[in-house]
Amino acid sequence: MKYSVENRRIWFKGEIVDVNDAKINVLAPTSQFGLNVFEGIPCYWNDEQKQLYAFRLDDHYGRLLRSARLLQLDCQYSADDMKKAFIDVIRANEYDENLSVRQTLFVDGFGSWGSESPVDMFVAPIPRGRTSAEYNKKGLHCCVTSWRRISDENLSPRIKCGANYMNSRVGQREAVRNGYDTCLFMNAHGKLAEGPGSCFFMVKNGCVVTPRTTDSVLESITRATVLQIAGDLGLGIEERTVDRTELYTCDEAFLCGSAMELTPVLSVDRYVIGNGTCGKITDSLHKAYLEIATGCNAKYMQWLTGIY
Repeated sequence: MKYSVENRRIWFKGEIVDVNDAKINVLAPTSQFGLNVFEGIPCYWNDEQKQLYAFRLDDHYGRLLRSARLLQLDCQYSADDMKKAFIDVIRANEYDENLSVRQTLFVDGFGSWGSESPVDMFVAPIPRGRTSAEYNKKGLHCCVTSWRRISDENLSPRIKCGANYMNSRVGQREAVRNGYDTCLFMNAHGKLAEGPGSCFFMVKNGCVVTPRTTDSVLESITRATVLQIAGDLGLGIEERTVDRTELYTCDEAFLCGSAMELTPVLSVDRYVIGNGTCGKITDSLHKAYLEIATGCNAKYMQWLTGIY
């Protein structure tokens, strides 16, 4: 790493600049209303190969452009533009460690919440150890929050936009205030949706179960990855509606996401899950995920983009 985190270089409006020099107007729609869409893209360092791998980069850009389309942003950047900026800024910092990279399209200028332009972009890498505390825990104690998850009928969780994360914030703040690590959201129909910025899986009788994407769930790239790995390992898979009481009686559970990877859920509403430690299937899925993401499994190399 060439620069300290506090002085790292980011890609901002077509240039690589010191993070402290990247500025927008306080009246910009992204500042006032959270009018932006973004991706958190994981990168994994393989020390033996001396290579940094970005995980499922094309899938992240596909989702980013879909989010921009659903919010009707007039985006000037193509997926190729995004990839070049991403690679250039990581190389400029000379990173040789695991990263979480925030790539954001935002509405700049002096418009309002209804503006569709001008749209610009930043790309900001950060070492994974410096991400949020809940993303670096070995296990999570969760509660079911009293707040409901947003839905496709009001503010679609399919859109990965800054404003949507206020829903995650109120649930997370309630959980921490009440002594938990994080929370789980129920949807408008009283069925399980997901965690704040993470998808939920449980294991019952050896079968891996997760809510459907139509249950107010983000179309998560990590979720899709886990489902494919589980299938390839010969595990049973169910995508279905999940009731609250099922959380209390499952054999294993975990939350997953690009920043979180696969993190075991140790308890829900003080009900201990399994024996209160990481379950065997959760552990095997996480190890397989890391093997793939670090370039140690040749079968999945199409998911990886080498930075150097």
